[in-house]
Amino acid sequence: MKVTFPHMGYMYVSLRGLLEFLGIEVIVPPPCSKRTLNLGVKHSPEFACLPMKLNVGNFIEASELGADTIMMAGGCGPCRFGYYAYVENEILKDLHVNFDLVVMEPPEKHIGELLGRIRKITGNQPWLRVIQALRFGYLKAKAVDEIEKLSYQKRPRELVHGATDNALQQAIHEIDRAKTPKDLILAQAKAREIMAAVGIDRERPVLKVALIGEIYTLLEPFANVNIERHLGYLGAEIDRSMMLSEWINDHLFMGLIRNAPSSARFKKAAPPYLNHFVGGHGEETVGSAVWYAQQGFAGAVQILPFTCMPEIVAQSILPKVSEENGIPIMTLIMDEHSGEAGMITRLEAFIDLLKKKEEYKEALTS
Repeated sequence: MKVTFPHMGYMYVSLRGLLEFLGIEVIVPPPCSKRTLNLGVKHSPEFACLPMKLNVGNFIEASELGADTIMMAGGCGPCRFGYYAYVENEILKDLHVNFDLVVMEPPEKHIGELLGRIRKITGNQPWLRVIQALRFGYLKAKAVDEIEKLSYQKRPRELVHGATDNALQQAIHEIDRAKTPKDLILAQAKAREIMAAVGIDRERPVLKVALIGEIYTLLEPFANVNIERHLGYLGAEIDRSMMLSEWINDHLFMGLIRNAPSSARFKKAAPPYLNHFVGGHGEETVGSAVWYAQQGFAGAVQILPFTCMPEIVAQSILPKVSEENGIPIMTLIMDEHSGEAGMITRLEAFIDLLKKKEEYKEALTS
């Protein structure tokens, strides 16, 4: 068995750690690229969203490297993502690319449901070993999230352009190559040292900008055209509304890990603008906009794939949230035609607007 999975940011670090801990061979697809996208666009329905097209491209490229089993997340509700694993599998069959498909559906009642699905991958390995592997994968996701958050603080203040990006890749590599929990502790310490070595100007003024929206386009740099990097270069310290370890605990572990960050704070903030579940992360998007406004953020950027139904619902509500909570919100819709140059131009204009707004507020208070 050679297991693969779609790319979604640094998720591969967590999944590779989990599976290799169990002695399972892993084939990580090449990072998402123009070729990945072209393969997905060629073989996917035109109306399908960007994440599905990139997933199809990931799987085709992984099959070229010898992968024979797909480990894929599932879902439920109005978001079409719940169907995508099966649709993608049918597309691959039509292309005579044959995989065994294992869908990790979120548990409906208890974590035992998830463990049962994982058994399809792990075979007859002892449950204790499987649980240890799950914990190790989660700890890797948490370690990566910590390093990413450090990069958000460093990038707008760095003394040498690009130093944060170089340090981030080195730090992630240290975490990725850790094979045991003991190794991971040492790798985290090394990763923190690497990030701490990035020189910064602590006095440089920065804007605090939130990134909100659909999880895939938030986490996958190719899908969002490296928005985190560009905002950092423009002098914005970002905070991403969704981190991988938080999503794992909320949706797969059902909040089993206590005192961990949770999207519950966003759901609580969504009413009265949105009072019920609309699929995907639509409810969290609305609530996060309110929550970040309450935290004093200068602005927010909503990112979503073209045709994403839950985020379209959220997008229609955000203008009222923006008006009543005093937080400018820009929406970026991503598809296969999204260009980096055009997005940078829009971000520059948005950051200029936020700076003028902050200067005006300071003038009023002085």
